[in-house]
Amino acid sequence: MRGMKALFTGLAAGISAVALFATTAAQAAWPERPVQVIVPWAAGGGTDATGRIIAKMLQDEFKQPFNVVNRTGGGGVVGHAAIAQAPADGYTIGVMTIEIGTFKWLGQSNLSGAKDFTPIALYNFDPGAFYVAADSPFKDAKDVINALKTNPRVYKLASGSSVGGAWHMAFGSLLLKVGIDPGQFNWIASQGAAPALQELVAGGTDIVPCSLPEAKALLDAGKIKAMAVLNTERLPAYPNVPTSKEAVGVEVQAGAWRGIGGPKGMPEEATKKLIAAMEKIHKSEEFRKFMADRGFGLMWKAGPDFAKFMEESEAESGQVLKAIGLAKSS
Repeated sequence: MRGMKALFTGLAAGISAVALFATTAAQAAWPERPVQVIVPWAAGGGTDATGRIIAKMLQDEFKQPFNVVNRTGGGGVVGHAAIAQAPADGYTIGVMTIEIGTFKWLGQSNLSGAKDFTPIALYNFDPGAFYVAADSPFKDAKDVINALKTNPRVYKLASGSSVGGAWHMAFGSLLLKVGIDPGQFNWIASQGAAPALQELVAGGTDIVPCSLPEAKALLDAGKIKAMAVLNTERLPAYPNVPTSKEAVGVEVQAGAWRGIGGPKGMPEEATKKLIAAMEKIHKSEEFRKFMADRGFGLMWKAGPDFAKFMEESEAESGQVLKAIGLAKSS
């Protein structure tokens, strides 16, 4: 009997050891194959640039390819929907942007950040700014505002995001503050900052709001002029760009954020590993230098904190969109 008991005890211990090994191996397995990183905006813009450096650093961390795929269209709806509808196995993640909090207000989609996604990490916040072409007759922000007050229908505006997107809302906030109805303008839709700014240089539009980092190359090349940044203080990377308070006498802080998320219900193991890797990336000298060199702002919130942030952003977006006459949902 003692021999049989010892045998069963040994078998039980062996089974437990095998089970523990299998569980540990399963936890350690992710990622066993390439991971797709969806970017909802066009190549060349700020979301694409930050998404690609993060994908590269995740690839270095996990020793598996993290392949960036640009899924543009629908003002960000197409790319965000692709993230949300992907298998929740940890092998599709994506860059989420402030637009996720506008879709339901605009009647574009029922997608909601905290409800339909696995929040991983918020890594960036950038205030908006607005630009004119280098040969524009506008010399400063006051010229722009005065012209828009006098002849609002004459000028063409194209935001470096969708109609109702981050930069449209940011500029709309400024217009409201200076007493201009932002709902009277015909906005030209764009699939990102890069194409909108190229259209500005080509003379197809008169004013483009987007972030300063997204406009850096054309600013450095002298092809566009920055009128003001929609922030409470000047950005260290762009010390010559005045704040809205300095430029037109009203204080506005409005902009965009970017974070990493995946489909709802991702495996806990993959989510935890991604959060830990993103925190490591966010604190790294390489990432901080990349962001600083291009003027991108840093912000960190992970998991539940990121989910709460998205809920608050969605509520604020609704208030602005209602004010500028674009909200189709209450």
